[in-house]
Amino acid sequence: MDELKAVRAMIHDAVHRGLCTPEELRDELAQASTIGSALPRIVVNALQDGVDSAVEQWLESAVERSGLPKPVWKAELRTPDGVVVGIADAWWPQVGVALQVRYDEVALEPDKVSEMPTLSAPGLIVVQVSPAQLRDEPLVVIQDLRAAHRRARQRPPPDLGSVPAAPAA
Repeated sequence: MDELKAVRAMIHDAVHRGLCTPEELRDELAQASTIGSALPRIVVNALQDGVDSAVEQWLESAVERSGLPKPVWKAELRTPDGVVVGIADAWWPQVGVALQVRYDEVALEPDKVSEMPTLSAPGLIVVQVSPAQLRDEPLVVIQDLRAAHRRARQRPPPDLGSVPAAPAA
């Protein structure tokens, strides 16, 4: 394989499925020849730096390319009285726009998917995207995010706070 994108997808898929851990991959690469290992080393190092899925990388890339302000990543949104509204994969509190990735369509075992509640609160603008959209149609995602930000700037932001979301168990 000679494309970073393909190597990244393969390694992230293997880790996501539990076939190996980033540590096992690092150990394997440390013992292997350096010939042909440059791309896997890049991906495994990114895993070590906290990037835990190809989807997150596609999301980060789309947001970066959008030219929008940097969002708060993985934010648990709350009302002023502390009621949890849900988790935004990307959150722009200045304008009240949240992006939510819908993982349910790519679950390995669809009947075991826990239903992710749709973000909803008065004044909140939510952009929902699928992993396939992030991978195959990043320009459409970028257009949708920009349109949501244009709409959001025409009204006051919702009264929501956020805290970092707890990591998935």
